[in-house]
Order: sequence, then structure tokens, then C-alpha cells
Amino acid sequence: MTPTITAFERSPDRGKGLARDMRVRWALEEAGQPYEVRLVSFSAMKEPAHRALHPFGQIPTYEEGDLALFESGSIVFHIAERHAGLLPDDANARARAITWMFASVNTIEPPILDLQTAKFQEGDKPWAEQRLPLVLDRIRHRLGDLSVRLGDAEWLDGAFSAGDLMMIGVLLRLRASGLLDEYPNLAAYVARGEARPAYKRAFAAQLAVFTSQAQVG
Repeated sequence: MTPTITAFERSPDRGKGLARDMRVRWALEEAGQPYEVRLVSFSAMKEPAHRALHPFGQIPTYEEGDLALFESGSIVFHIAERHAGLLPDDANARARAITWMFASVNTIEPPILDLQTAKFQEGDKPWAEQRLPLVLDRIRHRLGDLSVRLGDAEWLDGAFSAGDLMMIGVLLRLRASGLLDEYPNLAAYVARGEARPAYKRAFAAQLAVFTSQAQVG
């Protein structure tokens, strides 16, 4: 059965590949699986029908038969478990790849999201100027550790896996900040992910949504 995922009708990232449906699209492309996309507006995301799929009124969601999932990491894990190409066959390597999936959203992403909050939601607060350097320091601390661990390797643990897919999806959120440029091996790591044919297909599909909506609007 062809799964259906949800995505923004009008993405805040303006087609830059940062919305979280990109991670799900990429995973499906890596696995060679067809999928359908249902676009939802910001108002529709808060309606009962969508909240039945995603209790927090966000995207993406994933529907396949009687199964409905939310949270991009969970969806990518579901795809990776059921299709070849995203998790190693070796049990230990598989466990490590899953660990990197968790690390991406639990360790690396929170301070990155905090930066977005500090800039866009709290930038007008009287204490914003003092808080921002602390947020940047926390990000640099995490990036420094990740940079050391990656070293000169192509991927985080041998062959490309869902762990790399999730990690690169998180790191892409830093591009506009310039922080990635401080860690050349991480910048190159992200570029390798973007060069994958499956990523390019997923990015083109997400960009096409923005382009078509921009033409309508």
C-alpha cells in the first residue's frame, strides 16, 4: 500500500528543504518507495481531523493502511526497519545507526531549535542580547563533539544510514547561521548528504510544492 505523508501547503522555509517532511521524503526516496503527499494549511493542522493523526498539530504525519504515525524520527525509523538501504544488516551496526538517529534529535537538534527561538520569537526581549551568545556556545559545544567523532570519515559509522539522514537533516538548519562553516568536516558531511540522488529527488519534490504555491499566491 502506498503511504501518504503530510506536508506544509505553504512552507515557512520557502522551499529550502528544512521542513521535517523532507526527512521522510528522503527516507522514502532512499528506500525506493513511492508515496503520496497531502498538503495541509496552518489552520487545517489545528483541526480535529489532523490532530487525530498528530496530537500536537504539526507535520509530517504518515499513513499506511491502518497505521498512522507522527514525528519525523519515528517515521524514518519505521521506513528504515521495513525497507533495505537505511539500516545495516549487522545487528551491532544497526543498533549504532539507531543510536545516531536518537542523538540527532535528542542531543544535536535542541540547541539548534533554541537558536531559532532566540532569534525569531525572543529577539525583541530585553535579555535577548545576553542570551544569544549562550545559545551559540551550546551549539558550538555539540558541533565540536560531533566534528571530533566524525573526523575524516565519510559517514558517522561506516556506510550511509538513517542515522546520517537524520543528522544531516538537523544540521541543515544551521546553514543560514554560518556555524557549520566553522567545522569544515561537518560542512562537507552535509554536502555529501545533499549530493545523494535520493536527497535531490526529495528536495525537488518539496521545492515544487513551494514553487507551485508561490505561483498561485
